[in-house]
Amino acid sequence: MRFASRGDLDGGRVAVRRSAPRLYVLDGLRLIAALMVVLFHLVSLRGGWDRPAAEIFPAAEPIARYGWLGVEVFFLISGFVICMSTWGRSLGDFVVSRVSRIYPAYWVAIFLTAGVITMWPQVRDVKNWDVVLTNLTMLQQGLGVWDVDGVYWTLFIELKFYVLFAIVVATGVTYRKCVLFCGIWTVVSITAPTVDNKLLDMWAMPIYSPYFIAGIAFYLMHRFKPTAVLWGIVVMSLLLALHQVPRRVSDNSSEVIPTWPATLIVFIAFVLMALISLGYCDRLQWRWLATAGALTYPLYLIHQYIGMTLTYWLRHTVPAPLLVGGIIVLMLGAAWVLHRCVERPLGKWLRRVLQKGMEEMRQQSASDADRREVAPEAPLRSTVDVPPAARAQRPYEQKEPDRVGVGAPGASDGS
Repeated sequence: MRFASRGDLDGGRVAVRRSAPRLYVLDGLRLIAALMVVLFHLVSLRGGWDRPAAEIFPAAEPIARYGWLGVEVFFLISGFVICMSTWGRSLGDFVVSRVSRIYPAYWVAIFLTAGVITMWPQVRDVKNWDVVLTNLTMLQQGLGVWDVDGVYWTLFIELKFYVLFAIVVATGVTYRKCVLFCGIWTVVSITAPTVDNKLLDMWAMPIYSPYFIAGIAFYLMHRFKPTAVLWGIVVMSLLLALHQVPRRVSDNSSEVIPTWPATLIVFIAFVLMALISLGYCDRLQWRWLATAGALTYPLYLIHQYIGMTLTYWLRHTVPAPLLVGGIIVLMLGAAWVLHRCVERPLGKWLRRVLQKGMEEMRQQSASDADRREVAPEAPLRSTVDVPPAARAQRPYEQKEPDRVGVGAPGASDGS
């Protein structure tokens, strides 16, 4: 196993650069998580079927009913990837990266899904177009507004994680600050359910925080080396995650079902992340996994209500297993088109304009600071003319370039 040179663990934004292979296995794990969710919606839920899914898929439904755990796997990966991609970056870089990554495909997916369920409202319908416009913010959960597609609730959980971790990014991501962040969030998460405070519970996210926290600890193991402190964070997070499993099983099933399969899946997900973090998967350099990973987000955004609508219209003409397989292939193809024609070009454009905006804000902030410092000298300028060249040499005028450390490679910069 290889770990990066530890260097200065608390050296502000100056990251220790490491030469390491791309973690293609993370892309593959993301695709597996996405397909778990897809199968849950198409094989376990009644959706567009005319009878219970258990009658249609007697062998597959008992397995697919736990596919919602793909969401927990996403959150686990997200903690790892976000910590990785923000190391050595400024807060502005972080904001630009996240906005340009998650919004372009999301905006198109909203209109695509809304258009389909407006034309064919047999499974779901659009309550009103004000709801659609509010969904464009991705903040509809906080406003109590209906989601255009059922999977969008998880995006608000992700956004809250970004806001919380932005506190660390704003002060400079370091080993110590990440560990402190994990510890404080854990304490707040276990406190929130007992204090009956909706605001605290909203931001602490006690059901999902263990996955993000464990993901951060796993990345610290990967970047530096495993320690008793990091293993303690992971084990604590695993135990807290397992504590919430019965509730999640109950929330995602209309009948009483065993909880042990869900417990086993969560445990396996933690074991896989541990193997990735410790370097046992570094040799899996299958480049096609990068493409597979790139499809996960658009696939996740468009599959549920559109897939259920297709199920409704074709359920009597196409055999059920073939129909589900065909819908998955169709959704993967649509996800590829969305990635190539929307995510890549629109994401690049959005990143470019946001970077210009951030740079303009930095320049204006520097100019405002300069004016405040120069103001006391203003009365002297009527009698003493300071040459521009001399003024340019003042120490506080020297702008420090942005320091960019090692971030996540292309497709792994998102969840």
